[in-house]
Amino acid sequence: MLNRRHIRIKILHILYGFYQTEDSDYVKAKQALDHSINKMHELYLLLLNMIAGLQGIAIDRIETARKKHIPTQEDLHPNTKFVRNAPLRVLANSKNLQKSSEEVGVGWSKNQELLRNMFRNLIEDEEYTNYMTSDDRGFKHDKESLVRMFRKNLVNQKVFQDMLEEESIFWIDDLDLASSMVIKTIKTIQEEEDEVTLLSVWRDDDDDKDFMEDLYAQTLAQGTENEALIKEGAQNWELERIALTDKILMKMALAEAKHFPSIPLKVTLNEYIELSKYYSTDKSHSFINGILDQLFFKLVEKGDIVKIGRGLV
Repeated sequence: MLNRRHIRIKILHILYGFYQTEDSDYVKAKQALDHSINKMHELYLLLLNMIAGLQGIAIDRIETARKKHIPTQEDLHPNTKFVRNAPLRVLANSKNLQKSSEEVGVGWSKNQELLRNMFRNLIEDEEYTNYMTSDDRGFKHDKESLVRMFRKNLVNQKVFQDMLEEESIFWIDDLDLASSMVIKTIKTIQEEEDEVTLLSVWRDDDDDKDFMEDLYAQTLAQGTENEALIKEGAQNWELERIALTDKILMKMALAEAKHFPSIPLKVTLNEYIELSKYYSTDKSHSFINGILDQLFFKLVEKGDIVKIGRGLV
Protein backbone atom coordinates (compact mmCIF):
# COMPACT_ATOMS: atom_id res chain seq x y z
CA MET A 1 0.00 0.00 0.00
CA LEU A 2 1.11 3.53 -0.70
CA ASN A 3 2.85 5.32 2.13
CA ARG A 4 3.13 9.08 2.42
CA ARG A 5 6.75 9.25 1.37
CA HIS A 6 5.90 7.47 -1.84
CA ILE A 7 2.98 9.85 -2.37
CA ARG A 8 5.34 12.81 -1.98
CA ILE A 9 7.71 11.25 -4.52
CA LYS A 10 4.92 10.80 -7.05
CA ILE A 11 3.78 14.40 -6.64
CA LEU A 12 7.39 15.58 -7.00
CA HIS A 13 7.73 13.72 -10.31
CA ILE A 14 4.49 15.10 -11.71
CA LEU A 15 5.24 18.66 -10.61
CA TYR A 16 8.72 18.46 -12.12
CA GLY A 17 7.12 17.83 -15.49
CA PHE A 18 4.44 20.45 -14.82
CA TYR A 19 6.94 23.24 -14.11
CA GLN A 20 9.07 22.33 -17.12
CA THR A 21 6.17 22.73 -19.55
CA GLU A 22 5.31 26.23 -20.77
CA ASP A 23 1.62 25.48 -21.32
CA SER A 24 1.23 23.55 -18.06
CA ASP A 25 -2.24 22.10 -17.53
CA TYR A 26 -3.43 21.45 -13.96
CA VAL A 27 -6.00 18.87 -15.03
CA LYS A 28 -3.60 16.95 -17.28
CA ALA A 29 -0.97 16.92 -14.56
CA LYS A 30 -3.54 15.56 -12.10
CA GLN A 31 -4.48 12.87 -14.62
CA ALA A 32 -0.79 11.99 -14.89
CA LEU A 33 -0.63 11.69 -11.10
CA ASP A 34 -3.63 9.34 -11.04
CA HIS A 35 -2.08 7.38 -13.91
CA SER A 36 1.13 6.90 -11.93
CA ILE A 37 -0.90 5.41 -9.06
CA ASN A 38 -2.60 3.00 -11.47
CA LYS A 39 0.78 2.01 -12.89
CA MET A 40 2.00 1.06 -9.42
CA HIS A 41 -1.00 -1.23 -9.01
CA GLU A 42 -0.18 -2.76 -12.40
CA LEU A 43 3.42 -3.35 -11.29
CA TYR A 44 2.20 -5.12 -8.15
CA LEU A 45 0.09 -7.48 -10.29
CA LEU A 46 2.94 -7.92 -12.77
CA LEU A 47 5.27 -9.04 -9.98
CA LEU A 48 2.74 -11.54 -8.66
CA ASN A 49 2.26 -12.88 -12.19
CA MET A 50 6.01 -13.15 -12.58
CA ILE A 51 6.25 -15.45 -9.58
CA ALA A 52 3.18 -17.43 -10.64
CA GLY A 53 4.51 -17.81 -14.18
CA LEU A 54 7.72 -19.40 -12.97
CA GLN A 55 5.83 -22.52 -11.98
CA GLY A 56 4.76 -23.10 -15.57
CA ILE A 57 8.30 -22.47 -16.79
CA ALA A 58 9.62 -25.00 -14.26
CA ILE A 59 7.03 -27.61 -15.29
CA ASP A 60 7.86 -27.13 -18.99
CA ARG A 61 11.55 -27.56 -18.19
CA ILE A 62 10.88 -30.87 -16.41
CA GLU A 63 8.67 -32.17 -19.23
CA THR A 64 11.22 -31.21 -21.89
CA ALA A 65 13.99 -33.03 -20.00
CA ARG A 66 11.87 -36.19 -19.73
CA LYS A 67 11.35 -36.21 -23.52
CA LYS A 68 15.06 -36.20 -24.33
CA HIS A 69 16.20 -38.94 -26.69
CA ILE A 70 18.48 -40.29 -23.98
CA PRO A 71 17.23 -38.87 -20.65
CA THR A 72 19.41 -39.05 -17.55
CA GLN A 73 18.27 -40.42 -14.22
CA GLU A 74 17.87 -36.83 -13.06
CA ASP A 75 15.71 -36.11 -16.12
CA LEU A 76 13.49 -39.09 -15.37
CA HIS A 77 13.34 -38.43 -11.63
CA PRO A 78 13.51 -34.62 -11.27
CA ASN A 79 13.42 -32.62 -8.09
CA THR A 80 9.87 -31.21 -8.10
CA LYS A 81 10.12 -29.27 -4.85
CA PHE A 82 9.86 -25.87 -6.56
CA VAL A 83 6.83 -26.68 -8.72
CA ARG A 84 5.11 -28.14 -5.64
CA ASN A 85 5.86 -25.08 -3.48
CA ALA A 86 2.49 -24.50 -1.79
CA PRO A 87 2.24 -20.67 -1.91
CA LEU A 88 3.58 -20.73 -5.47
CA ARG A 89 0.81 -23.12 -6.49
CA VAL A 90 -1.80 -20.83 -4.90
CA LEU A 91 -0.50 -17.88 -6.94
CA ALA A 92 -0.29 -19.93 -10.14
CA ASN A 93 -3.91 -21.06 -9.79
CA SER A 94 -5.39 -17.88 -8.33
CA LYS A 95 -8.58 -16.75 -10.08
CA ASN A 96 -8.43 -13.45 -8.17
CA LEU A 97 -5.02 -12.70 -9.62
CA GLN A 98 -6.04 -13.81 -13.10
CA LYS A 99 -9.20 -11.68 -13.07
CA SER A 100 -7.49 -8.54 -11.73
CA SER A 101 -4.64 -8.93 -14.21
CA GLU A 102 -7.01 -9.30 -17.14
CA GLU A 103 -8.96 -6.21 -16.06
CA VAL A 104 -5.88 -3.98 -16.26
CA GLY A 105 -4.16 -5.83 -19.10
CA VAL A 106 -1.15 -7.09 -17.18
CA GLY A 107 0.64 -10.33 -18.00
CA TRP A 108 3.77 -12.07 -19.29
CA SER A 109 2.43 -13.55 -22.52
CA LYS A 110 4.62 -11.20 -24.60
CA ASN A 111 7.66 -11.68 -22.35
CA GLN A 112 7.87 -15.45 -22.00
CA GLU A 113 11.49 -15.54 -23.14
CA LEU A 114 12.41 -12.98 -20.49
CA LEU A 115 10.61 -15.08 -17.89
CA ARG A 116 12.54 -18.16 -19.00
CA ASN A 117 15.80 -16.23 -18.72
CA MET A 118 14.84 -15.11 -15.23
CA PHE A 119 14.13 -18.70 -14.22
CA ARG A 120 17.51 -19.81 -15.60
CA ASN A 121 19.16 -17.10 -13.53
CA LEU A 122 17.15 -18.12 -10.48
CA ILE A 123 18.12 -21.79 -10.56
CA GLU A 124 21.78 -20.79 -10.46
CA ASP A 125 21.20 -18.69 -7.35
CA GLU A 126 22.21 -19.83 -3.87
CA GLU A 127 18.73 -19.30 -2.42
CA TYR A 128 17.17 -21.63 -4.99
CA THR A 129 19.90 -24.24 -4.62
CA ASN A 130 19.61 -24.23 -0.83
CA TYR A 131 15.85 -24.60 -1.06
CA MET A 132 15.96 -27.49 -3.52
CA THR A 133 18.63 -29.43 -1.61
CA SER A 134 17.20 -28.81 1.86
CA ASP A 135 15.52 -31.66 3.68
CA ASP A 136 13.11 -29.17 5.25
CA ARG A 137 9.51 -29.52 4.18
CA GLY A 138 6.24 -27.85 5.04
CA PHE A 139 4.20 -24.77 4.26
CA LYS A 140 6.24 -22.36 6.38
CA HIS A 141 9.49 -23.47 4.75
CA ASP A 142 7.93 -23.07 1.29
CA LYS A 143 6.64 -19.60 2.05
CA GLU A 144 9.84 -18.27 3.60
CA SER A 145 11.97 -19.69 0.77
CA LEU A 146 9.71 -18.22 -1.93
CA VAL A 147 9.90 -14.78 -0.29
CA ARG A 148 13.71 -14.97 -0.12
CA MET A 149 14.02 -16.01 -3.76
CA PHE A 150 11.78 -13.14 -4.81
CA ARG A 151 13.46 -10.51 -2.64
CA LYS A 152 17.09 -11.51 -3.15
CA ASN A 153 17.09 -12.67 -6.74
CA LEU A 154 14.04 -12.09 -8.93
CA VAL A 155 13.41 -8.36 -8.43
CA ASN A 156 17.14 -7.62 -8.57
CA GLN A 157 17.83 -9.25 -11.91
CA LYS A 158 19.16 -6.69 -14.38
CA VAL A 159 17.17 -8.07 -17.32
CA PHE A 160 13.99 -7.56 -15.33
CA GLN A 161 14.85 -4.04 -14.22
CA ASP A 162 15.80 -3.10 -17.78
CA MET A 163 12.35 -4.24 -18.89
CA LEU A 164 10.71 -2.11 -16.19
CA GLU A 165 12.55 1.00 -17.37
CA GLU A 166 11.42 0.38 -20.94
CA GLU A 167 7.78 -0.26 -20.00
CA SER A 168 7.10 2.65 -17.63
CA ILE A 169 8.93 5.72 -16.34
CA PHE A 170 7.32 5.12 -12.94
CA TRP A 171 8.19 1.48 -12.30
CA ILE A 172 11.78 1.65 -11.08
CA ASP A 173 10.77 4.13 -8.36
CA ASP A 174 7.73 1.99 -7.57
CA LEU A 175 9.62 -1.30 -7.41
CA ASP A 176 10.53 -1.30 -3.70
CA LEU A 177 7.00 -0.50 -2.55
CA ALA A 178 5.34 -2.87 -5.03
CA SER A 179 7.77 -5.61 -3.95
CA SER A 180 6.90 -5.07 -0.29
CA MET A 181 3.22 -5.47 -1.23
CA VAL A 182 4.04 -8.73 -3.02
CA ILE A 183 5.92 -10.06 0.01
CA LYS A 184 3.03 -9.11 2.27
CA THR A 185 0.61 -10.86 -0.10
CA ILE A 186 2.65 -14.07 -0.05
CA LYS A 187 2.89 -13.95 3.74
CA THR A 188 -0.91 -13.69 4.05
CA ILE A 189 -1.42 -16.99 2.19
CA GLN A 190 -2.45 -19.61 4.71
CA GLU A 191 -2.01 -23.37 4.60
CA GLU A 192 -4.88 -25.24 2.92
CA GLU A 193 -6.01 -22.04 1.17
CA ASP A 194 -6.51 -22.20 -2.58
CA GLU A 195 -6.87 -18.47 -3.24
CA VAL A 196 -4.85 -15.32 -2.65
CA THR A 197 -6.11 -12.05 -1.17
CA LEU A 198 -4.87 -9.12 -3.23
CA LEU A 199 -3.92 -5.81 -1.64
CA SER A 200 -5.29 -2.41 -2.57
CA VAL A 201 -2.99 0.49 -3.43
CA TRP A 202 -4.78 2.56 -0.78
CA ARG A 203 -5.42 1.78 2.86
CA ASP A 204 -8.98 1.08 3.98
CA ASP A 205 -9.49 4.70 5.04
CA ASP A 206 -9.19 7.66 2.67
CA ASP A 207 -6.63 9.66 4.68
CA ASP A 208 -3.68 9.00 2.38
CA LYS A 209 -5.70 9.54 -0.77
CA ASP A 210 -6.97 12.85 0.63
CA PHE A 211 -3.39 13.72 1.58
CA MET A 212 -2.28 13.21 -2.03
CA GLU A 213 -5.16 15.23 -3.48
CA ASP A 214 -4.69 18.10 -1.03
CA LEU A 215 -0.89 18.26 -1.20
CA TYR A 216 -0.94 18.31 -4.99
CA ALA A 217 -3.64 21.01 -5.12
CA GLN A 218 -2.17 23.16 -2.35
CA THR A 219 1.36 23.07 -3.77
CA LEU A 220 0.06 24.53 -7.02
CA ALA A 221 -2.42 26.91 -5.38
CA GLN A 222 0.27 28.33 -3.08
CA GLY A 223 2.94 28.23 -5.78
CA THR A 224 3.38 31.97 -6.29
CA GLU A 225 3.33 32.94 -2.61
CA ASN A 226 5.65 30.08 -1.63
CA GLU A 227 8.07 30.98 -4.40
CA ALA A 228 8.19 34.51 -2.94
CA LEU A 229 8.93 33.00 0.49
CA ILE A 230 11.74 30.89 -0.96
CA LYS A 231 13.21 33.96 -2.66
CA GLU A 232 13.06 35.81 0.67
CA GLY A 233 14.69 32.92 2.51
CA ALA A 234 17.45 32.51 -0.08
CA GLN A 235 18.59 36.13 -0.15
CA ASN A 236 22.12 35.22 -1.19
CA TRP A 237 20.84 33.18 -4.12
CA GLU A 238 19.15 34.19 -7.37
CA LEU A 239 15.95 32.19 -7.71
CA GLU A 240 16.95 31.07 -11.20
CA ARG A 241 20.11 29.47 -9.78
CA ILE A 242 18.18 27.23 -7.41
CA ALA A 243 17.68 23.75 -8.87
CA LEU A 244 14.12 23.14 -10.05
CA THR A 245 13.86 19.99 -7.92
CA ASP A 246 14.90 21.98 -4.83
CA LYS A 247 12.29 24.66 -5.53
CA ILE A 248 9.55 22.08 -5.96
CA LEU A 249 10.54 20.26 -2.77
CA MET A 250 10.47 23.52 -0.80
CA LYS A 251 7.12 24.53 -2.33
CA MET A 252 5.68 21.15 -1.36
CA ALA A 253 7.13 21.41 2.15
CA LEU A 254 5.70 24.90 2.69
CA ALA A 255 2.28 23.87 1.39
CA GLU A 256 2.31 20.79 3.62
CA ALA A 257 3.41 22.77 6.68
CA LYS A 258 0.68 25.36 6.23
CA HIS A 259 -2.19 23.12 5.14
CA PHE A 260 -1.88 19.99 7.32
CA PRO A 261 -2.25 20.96 11.00
CA SER A 262 -1.79 17.42 12.29
CA ILE A 263 1.57 16.72 10.62
CA PRO A 264 4.48 17.78 12.87
CA LEU A 265 6.83 20.35 11.37
CA LYS A 266 9.79 18.12 12.17
CA VAL A 267 8.26 15.30 10.13
CA THR A 268 7.65 17.60 7.15
CA LEU A 269 11.17 19.03 7.34
CA ASN A 270 12.84 15.63 7.62
CA GLU A 271 10.79 14.12 4.80
CA TYR A 272 11.77 16.74 2.24
CA ILE A 273 15.39 16.74 3.34
CA GLU A 274 15.45 12.97 2.80
CA LEU A 275 13.82 13.30 -0.63
CA SER A 276 16.42 15.87 -1.65
CA LYS A 277 19.19 13.37 -0.88
CA TYR A 278 17.78 10.99 -3.50
CA TYR A 279 16.38 13.33 -6.11
CA SER A 280 18.59 16.43 -6.10
CA THR A 281 22.23 17.48 -5.77
CA ASP A 282 24.70 16.46 -3.07
CA LYS A 283 24.44 19.83 -1.33
CA SER A 284 20.66 20.22 -1.68
CA HIS A 285 19.70 18.65 1.63
CA SER A 286 21.70 21.17 3.70
CA PHE A 287 20.49 24.07 1.52
CA ILE A 288 16.84 23.02 1.83
CA ASN A 289 17.25 22.41 5.55
CA GLY A 290 18.58 25.93 6.11
CA ILE A 291 15.89 27.66 4.02
CA LEU A 292 12.92 25.72 5.37
CA ASP A 293 14.09 25.91 8.97
CA GLN A 294 14.12 29.70 8.97
CA LEU A 295 10.89 29.99 6.93
CA PHE A 296 9.01 27.61 9.22
CA PHE A 297 10.15 29.64 12.25
CA LYS A 298 8.92 32.91 10.71
CA LEU A 299 5.61 31.43 9.56
CA VAL A 300 4.90 29.97 12.99
CA GLU A 301 5.58 33.36 14.59
CA LYS A 302 3.25 35.09 12.11
CA GLY A 303 0.51 32.52 12.69
CA ASP A 304 0.61 31.24 9.07
CA ILE A 305 1.56 27.79 10.35
CA VAL A 306 -0.73 26.45 13.06
CA LYS A 307 -0.47 22.93 14.40
CA ILE A 308 -3.12 21.10 16.36
CA GLY A 309 -1.85 19.04 19.29
CA ARG A 310 1.15 19.14 21.58
CA GLY A 311 4.65 18.73 20.22
CA LEU A 312 3.74 19.23 16.56
CA VAL A 313 5.66 22.49 16.03
